[in-house]
Amino acid sequence: MRLVFGRLRSFSLIGLILLTLLANQKVLGARKDSEASIQYFEDQIPRICPEDLPRAIEKIVNRPQFKRSLWGIEIQTLGSGDSLYSLNGDKFFTPASSAKLLTTAAALSELGADYRITTPIYAVGNPPHLTSLRIKGQGDPTISTKELKNLVHQLQRQGIKEIEELIVDDSYFDSPTINPTWEWLDVHSYFATAVNSTILNQNTVTLTLLPQQLGQPVKFRWSDAIAARQWQVINKAITGESDLPYNVEIDGDLGKPTLLIRGELAQNEPPDIWDLAIVDPAHYFLESLRLHLAQAGIAVNKGFTFNQTHKNELETELTAITSPPLPKILQQINQESNNLFAEAIAKILAKKLNTKTPIEAINQSLTKLGIDPEEYILIDASGLSRQNLITPQTLVKTLKIMSRSPEAEYYRESLAIAGVNGTLKNRFRNTSVSRKLWGKTGTLTGVVTLSGYIYPSQYPTIAFSILLNNSEISNREIRQAIDEIVVIINHLNKC
Repeated sequence: MRLVFGRLRSFSLIGLILLTLLANQKVLGARKDSEASIQYFEDQIPRICPEDLPRAIEKIVNRPQFKRSLWGIEIQTLGSGDSLYSLNGDKFFTPASSAKLLTTAAALSELGADYRITTPIYAVGNPPHLTSLRIKGQGDPTISTKELKNLVHQLQRQGIKEIEELIVDDSYFDSPTINPTWEWLDVHSYFATAVNSTILNQNTVTLTLLPQQLGQPVKFRWSDAIAARQWQVINKAITGESDLPYNVEIDGDLGKPTLLIRGELAQNEPPDIWDLAIVDPAHYFLESLRLHLAQAGIAVNKGFTFNQTHKNELETELTAITSPPLPKILQQINQESNNLFAEAIAKILAKKLNTKTPIEAINQSLTKLGIDPEEYILIDASGLSRQNLITPQTLVKTLKIMSRSPEAEYYRESLAIAGVNGTLKNRFRNTSVSRKLWGKTGTLTGVVTLSGYIYPSQYPTIAFSILLNNSEISNREIRQAIDEIVVIINHLNKC
């Protein structure tokens, strides 16, 4: 079975700067057209009274292009809880990444805003020679090369010159590391990478394709040589004529670390960036740390990874790697829609609550908050699974409950702000909605969602959820319609 990857142009942190600088002009043009369309739409909107809201929204959802699509909408005032509009509000929908609203509500209410993930480092022996050094992974998704270098500098300062056995203990999380309900087309991509105990650089590596002379093979380069060694690349892509329509594909063999690059990349095409999953994350962590130790003059004689509990009674804790506080992690989950962070924090929650699965932990936490498990079905923590089911009313209920909780401000600040940051950075710019919407987006093929808080100038704060499923039209066109609904909501007046 072969896997065909789509072109990846957004969402991951790795390569984000390059993506911004080298974005395709057609994409930028489409974005400007969309912005102009929303601005024009807003200019035509009169003052909206509450009784006008249903008719205004239904003009959008009843457009001919949506006749095969299914809309779910719930709009309520945040304080009083008055329902302003509901369309299939009590029906189940595939939420995509709006499911992260439940995951982050559960994690924040249970773990607290001060929570940090601590990765302990154990040692046997004394400087300059250690018999062993063991990194006990705790699922911290924030560890990067920077943290590894800091660890190596600590070891240098302690006078360590040699390590007999370097051990990466990957046993904290139970299997599977990849949710079995995720689509197999996705599992080699950055947004569906393994969720293991020792995560480094978000378990992601960037592959960049570069055009050459006409007719010559496309050149490729990796962002990380260690990660690159885990992939076998068969490059059949060639450089095409200038302005040739983009038609590069990367195929994968299911279960094999093989990539087939094919198609043509135009001579004048900017560097083409693909973010891919690390094949063996624990081994990548081990070899990366081993490299930095060697560069610092610390010799490692043997290296091992373990996926079962490994402990030496002679060990003592030498140091630890500590993550940023939980609100910073939640910002990655909700603002940037980071699937890895969402799945990792759910697995950590399961460990803290001693439940068999992350979903059981989320259910337990949400039940404490007053959200009945009958109101939703979660299969994963990130929303990548198409088997998740949530009602618009449940998403609004979650937003309302969290707005009254002691962690309300942390929860709200985890959301993307329209026209400012995260997945809403390029939406609603130069409109009255900019900076007045704090929300969570969601996107799968045929599924587009947006839920959050709106702060209209002439009306009390609103909690809303808009979900569209079963659509065959482009996600860009769906987002345009959703944005128009949001603009209408923001124009509500007391009248």
